[in-house]
Amino acid sequence: MRRTGEPMTLSLPPFTRAVTWLLGINTSVFLLMELLGMARLPIVGYIFDYLALTPTMVVHGFIWQLVTYSVLHAGVMHWFGNMLGLWMFGSAIESAWGTRRLVELYLVGVVGAAVTTVALSYAHILGNPLQPTVGASGGVFAILIAFGMLFGDQEIMMIPFPFLIKAKYFVGILIAVTLALALGGGGNVAYVAHLGGLFFGWLYVRRGPRRAMANVGLMERYYGWKNSYYRWKRRRAARKFEVYMRQHDRQVHFDEHGNYIPPEDDQRKGNGGGKSGWVN
Repeated sequence: MRRTGEPMTLSLPPFTRAVTWLLGINTSVFLLMELLGMARLPIVGYIFDYLALTPTMVVHGFIWQLVTYSVLHAGVMHWFGNMLGLWMFGSAIESAWGTRRLVELYLVGVVGAAVTTVALSYAHILGNPLQPTVGASGGVFAILIAFGMLFGDQEIMMIPFPFLIKAKYFVGILIAVTLALALGGGGNVAYVAHLGGLFFGWLYVRRGPRRAMANVGLMERYYGWKNSYYRWKRRRAARKFEVYMRQHDRQVHFDEHGNYIPPEDDQRKGNGGGKSGWVN
């Protein structure tokens, strides 16, 4: 990489602290999964089932998949491409921003890509709620767009093509190609996650970590709405059960949360007796 007007030099980026750790974590998990696969151990399938990002499992409580999917990769080229992008562009951002902000950017991209995948699959726009997603591309694409925004005038060589292109144009082409492939179905590649990583990486650079994570927090609001729906269903079921029992000359009572009130507590209710049960 070089700035416009500088003499052309070919150099490799350094292995900075956060980049080295991220490379080590992803590579260790990849090699472990390859070894387990070569040994034909059934645990490989269980690991993918519980750690890969599957939207229908995420909305049923498997929240850790919003992060763990990023350390799983489907083949050598998938792993190598992500690790190459992380090293080539992540080291420059870490050198300019520091370790903490590079890790924040990467995680915002990973979680943002996961949230995008889940949301669009359930909106029936792109993807399938039953289709698992793996790979660190969300975090890597967040780093790519951040690099294009921060070092837009630097020129990079399009290996294996022998010509240079400014980083901002490279990122622009990347976004256009990714969007086209996502709209076209994308085959077995999760281009929807790539778009999510690009979007949340852009948010992080433009608005900072708090604003970017506030958008990731939309998923938390979704779960709040979901819990409110289930609480409403429980209250409605409690009211129906009260009516049913009155029809059979029996009295039962539930509190405003749908929790059953034992008869002895119901009698003490007027004297400040406490409610029973847990409140979700």
